[in-house]
Parts: sequence; structure tokens; C-alpha cells
Amino acid sequence: MRIMGIGGGSREHALAEAIARSAHEPKLFWVSEDRNFGIYRLVKRTGGEYALAKVTDPLKVASLAEQWGVDMVVIGPEEPNFHGVVDEVEQRGIPCIGARKRLSILEMSKAEMRRIQWRYGISGKLLFKTYRSYMEAIKDLEEHSELLSWLQNVALKPARQAGGKGVKVIEDAQIYLHNEKSRFKQRHMRWLEDYMSEYTDIEDKILVEEKVWGPEYTLQCFVDGRTVIGMPLVQDNKHAHEYDIGPETGGMGSYTGKGLLLPFITREEYERSLRIVKSMVDVVQRETGERYHGFVAGQMMLTEIEGPTLIEMYSRLGDPEGVNVLAMLETDIIDIFEAIINERLSAVKIRFSDVATVVKAVAPKGYPDFRDIAKDHPVEVNETLIEKFGCRLYWGSVHLDDSGKVLTRGSRVVELLAFGETPQEASQRIEDCLVEGVVRLSDGWGLFHRSDIGSREMIRKRTEIAERVRRLYTYRERMGILGKRVDWIPRVGKVDPVKELSHELFSCVGGGSYESG
Repeated sequence: MRIMGIGGGSREHALAEAIARSAHEPKLFWVSEDRNFGIYRLVKRTGGEYALAKVTDPLKVASLAEQWGVDMVVIGPEEPNFHGVVDEVEQRGIPCIGARKRLSILEMSKAEMRRIQWRYGISGKLLFKTYRSYMEAIKDLEEHSELLSWLQNVALKPARQAGGKGVKVIEDAQIYLHNEKSRFKQRHMRWLEDYMSEYTDIEDKILVEEKVWGPEYTLQCFVDGRTVIGMPLVQDNKHAHEYDIGPETGGMGSYTGKGLLLPFITREEYERSLRIVKSMVDVVQRETGERYHGFVAGQMMLTEIEGPTLIEMYSRLGDPEGVNVLAMLETDIIDIFEAIINERLSAVKIRFSDVATVVKAVAPKGYPDFRDIAKDHPVEVNETLIEKFGCRLYWGSVHLDDSGKVLTRGSRVVELLAFGETPQEASQRIEDCLVEGVVRLSDGWGLFHRSDIGSREMIRKRTEIAERVRRLYTYRERMGILGKRVDWIPRVGKVDPVKELSHELFSCVGGGSYESG
């Protein structure tokens, strides 16, 4: 069997490893924009070929698939989905594990994801508003923030998936800081407009959502157009430094508990989350008339307003979250892929190891905000010592050049994974490994990682927050007000934000509009 993979990060290395250990003994063929050292070795070991090409070029990717005569193509990152790579590959008669362009709108447009959710009344919703320009946003927020208090405490986001960048959560609760926070909102919305100028595939530029709080978690799934099967929950940690401070990154590490659940999420909350993801897949298939074959994920938050709440969706595995679940996967992944292609996923018994896992990313100094200075540093790794400590290595944002040197490309260099009876045990195993200097840059440039991922203190804090949120949302549910929102405005009285948003939606022609059901 000949299988072709797309993408060059740690998630793709984990995918390549899972495919290579299959009993089907596949030959691996791979396409990425940088030569990932780990994937390259697997390709050579299985007798396949490796090509450097733009992974968002449908014609090039599909031509390579035909040239190599592969039996299927597996997509790793999101951008090939957005650019129609899956559509072109399948048009040439080659099965593909990945979301077609119209289906991947669930991830590509955060704004359209929210519209679909409100249009069909799918639970786990947030109030939101979209804008096509900075000036439109400023004018509208000034006019309505007095009436709708949720517009004061907001999350500001790029309206398109943009590699996990640009999200700012602003709580405007102190009157003496109101003017400064208003100025910060304006500055960040100006930045979002500039940042989104490079994306021309959606009209929305700025997304404003109500601020909610609670622990986040990711539910990744296999989907075959008929059946959606959930994987173990993972918690990703996006902030660059310990205790969730510093800029947001693509993900500095992630962990799982034993079994399907995280230590702070119940089985009922898992099932509710899975129903939300299934509902979103069902709706987008109905609206497009297309079948979804591949991976789908919901980035969730447990909130007091709705309980399990959808923050974003992925049309692929997460990175690093995908590394956790692929390492836990016991079922032959090629059997799963074939079942997805033939839409018989419900007949496959998918098993995961009953262990906890932790993944920690190691990144060069300068990441994520100053990637230029984090590039082109030579990497040295002691893989023997990593194995001795019971850890696994996954190569990330690196390039194996023609001289045999492995150089950084500005993002996360490697991800280390460990198993344990508890996340704390797995976390400590990686710490013991890293203290030995198993990853270094030979020119002396610095590296950093987060030591707290999977630690006892981190999980204790997440559990305390989850218990507090759970008491609130279950009380609201008992009282029949789950998902209800009411503001009390001085000199105005009671205001229902959902009705206000509905009025704005139907009365607005063009430009920005409040979105609701």
C-alpha cells in the first residue's frame, strides 16, 4: 500500500509514525514545504519518496499523488483543506482523508461557524458580532456597548482561522480602566484588520464574542460522512510561559488523563460535547451536500452560561493535541482510514491505550512574536537519551538541508511525549529528560518550554475552576435558564441581548451586523 501525507510539523510526524507502524506495511510518500527530519527518515525507511512543494497548491499536490500512484492521501494541517487540495485529489479518483473546501468552512471561518450554530440552534453558543473593517467595528461598538454590556467584556479574534494567532480576551469591569481598555480594543482591532488583509477568501475580518470563562479542552473525532467517533479529550496550553502567561502560541503542550476523560471533565460533559460536534458536522454536510471524510474537532470550554461550549472547530487534528491521541491509538490507523473512505467507520472497534499522556513543545527564543530571529539555528538532539527516559520525539518546525544539517524554521522545534499512570508522572518524565539537555541549538541560541503542563498544580487549578463552573451551569439548567442571557441597564431596565441581536440582524443591510438565532 502506498500512502501520501501532507504537512511538515510534529502532528504530521506523529501521523507518519502511526501509518508506518501499520500491519499493512505501507510505503510512505510525503509533501511539505520544509523537510521534516523525522518524517524524512520514515519515508526512506519504508522505501517511499519525499517532495518539497507548496502544500496549498491543489494541482501540484494532486499531480504528485498521481505520479507516485498512491492509494490514498492524508492531510495534516488546515490550509490544504481551505485551498481545495482534497477536492482536487478526489476529483482525480484518489481517496483522501481530509475535509473538502466547503466542509472546512467550519474551521476556516469562525464567523460562519457561529452563524451555522445559531441558525440551527445547536447548543454551546456564544453571542457574537462580525465586522469587515476597523472603522465599522469602532463605530458600532461605540453605539451599542452602552446597551449591550457583553460588548464591554469580549474576546477579539480574527474572523478566519489564522494559526491560533490574534485572540485577545478583555474584561472591562473597572470603571477607572474603562478608557484605557477601550483604547486597547481599538488598537487590537486595527491590528486584526491589518493582519487579516493577507486573507482574501472571506469577507469578515474581525470577530467579537462574549467573554466566557472556564477550563478549555479539545474533542477530536474521526468522521466518515455517516458516523462521528470521539477520541480521548486533550487539554492544549497555548500561552508561551508557565501559569498561562505570555503571548498565545500554536500550542506549548497538551495532556490527557487515562481513558476518554480529562481529570476535570465528566462523562456526561464528554457526551454533550460530542453531540455538539456531531450536530455541526451533520449541518455542514446538509448545507453543502458533501460527505465529510477525515478528522474533525471541537475546541470546547466548560462555561457557566451553556455548560460545554464550542469555542472553535478544527477540520483536522490539533497540534499538539493530535500527537497525544495518535500515540494512544491501538487500532491500525490504515484500517480506520479505509473505513472512513468506505463509510463503514461504525463497524470498526477503535481502541486507545488506557494511559495518561503529556506532550511538551520545545521552542527557540523569539517564538511566537519574533520568528525571524528564531530561524536558521542548527539543532542537536540526543535521541538515545530521550528513549532511555521513556519519551518519544516528534520533529516540528525544522528543515533538513542538503548538507545534512537540521535548522530551526522559527516555530516549535520538537515535541516530546511521555506516558504515565497519571499526567503528573508523564510530565515529570519529560522534565527529567529535558534537564539532561537532550535538545539544544549548537550555536548557543536559547530554547524554552513549559514545565507546568500536566503538573499536579495545573490540574488542581483546572479542577477547581471546572467544579465552580459546573455548580453554576447545572443550577441554571435546573432553573430552566441554561443559555439565557439578561442584562440590566440603568435607566433602561431589563434587556435580552439575544432579542436585541436578532433585531439588529434583520434590520441591518450590509456592513457589520449582530448575529443571533
